[in-house]
Amino acid sequence: MKLIRLLCGLATALAIAVFLGMAAPTAAYAQDNNANAPAVTPAAPAAAPAAAPAAPAAPPSCSASVTDKCVGNSGDTAWILTSVALVLMMTIPGLGLFYGGMVSKKNVGDTVMTSFAITALVTVIYFILTYSLAFTGGNAFIGGFSRVFLQGIHYDLASGANTPNGLAPTIPETVYMMFQMTFAIITPALIAGSFAERMKFSAMLWFIGLWAIFVYAPVAHWVWGPDGFMSAVNVDSKGNFQGAFQVLDFAGGTVVHINAGVAGLVSCLLLGKRKEPGPGHNMVLTFIGASLLWVGWFGFNAGSAVSAGLQAGMAMTVTQIATAVAALTWMFVEWGHRGKPTVIGICSGAVAGLVAITPASGFVGPIGALVIGIACGVGCYLGATSLKHAFGYDDALDAFGVHAVGGIIGALLTGVFAVNEFSGHSGLLEGNVQQFINQFYGVGTVIIYDAIVTFIILKIVDVAVGLRVPDDVERDGLDLALHGEVVH
Repeated sequence: MKLIRLLCGLATALAIAVFLGMAAPTAAYAQDNNANAPAVTPAAPAAAPAAAPAAPAAPPSCSASVTDKCVGNSGDTAWILTSVALVLMMTIPGLGLFYGGMVSKKNVGDTVMTSFAITALVTVIYFILTYSLAFTGGNAFIGGFSRVFLQGIHYDLASGANTPNGLAPTIPETVYMMFQMTFAIITPALIAGSFAERMKFSAMLWFIGLWAIFVYAPVAHWVWGPDGFMSAVNVDSKGNFQGAFQVLDFAGGTVVHINAGVAGLVSCLLLGKRKEPGPGHNMVLTFIGASLLWVGWFGFNAGSAVSAGLQAGMAMTVTQIATAVAALTWMFVEWGHRGKPTVIGICSGAVAGLVAITPASGFVGPIGALVIGIACGVGCYLGATSLKHAFGYDDALDAFGVHAVGGIIGALLTGVFAVNEFSGHSGLLEGNVQQFINQFYGVGTVIIYDAIVTFIILKIVDVAVGLRVPDDVERDGLDLALHGEVVH
């Protein structure tokens, strides 16, 4: 009990420190970390007849050094609009079907509704508050209030000029906001895999809402915000890093997968084991869901370049390679261990590969992707089988075993295989030992903060509404008791 009180006290102090900083004046948007990007000079006014006034200058094209009333790049904008749709598809229907096929038939409705309800809930919370807290300037721990209710997002329809977020200067801020929203949606939806088939629907809504504000928003700001203390874009005008230590996370290894997986582990430990765990009722649903996740993940990773350029192309390439390698690796390991390859197994392996390549996708090349695929195929298989059985926790759909374990493997190996030629960042193999150490620090920081604050939130929700359904509801199924409908 003393240890629990100590952890709670530490987490409370951290949370207070983080959110006291929200009142700090909002800093100017940081520039993109490409210090060599040339400044774009506004075009000179066109020559006009002597009797006519000079025509006004056209708004400049957007670049890393021009973020005030500039015209976005139409190619970049089109790609990120497409990526928004792809990443949203990952949650609904992708994750809903992936998880829905792995639970008992009596709980499939609650499982798919959880993904759908989280999509709606986080959308509202995100546009009201968490976009501003995560992706505007504030301090090293949390952003400001300049975009609460999306105030301050402006554009001129006649000229096409807009004031974009400095983190994505070549696209409208509305598009960047929507892209990041889809990440904020899928992250808490992943957590639900750990507590499936036993948490109250009302408790789930309270937990996810609070977690999105007090865990996701700060961690996203730390890693991706313009002035986060480990954000790779927290640089001065000369390109010098301004934070505590720089963590490479291209598309969400720490922010999304480790964050969700650790929260899932804490959730299933507090809830306890299911009374009657059984096999999934429909592997075809899981297959369809995994396939949608694989396709949608190209928006997740290649879209995180926030441009339709060279880095997006390599991110897409290594995503495909790592996913295929991980799927085959899991299949062969399972085949050797259990005697038969399964549909659920190869699908889980593919998702593990997608998870592990996520932080590395903009920084590594094909060889790095190959090694990451093999490492996570083995590591996540062990995490979803041997590790879970050894410690006796009921991570129902392997949110921790796949997402946290895969995210940790990917984040650490990013620090090994990062290639300067592709990304401007070097890893351990190119002599940059410090980057690997930074990746380790980043992983540890997110795990500790996430575990403590998730524990506190769950305890508060448990006191307020209770976390777990009664035994008779769990026995008869959540679909009928909580939603009044069943799958026939």
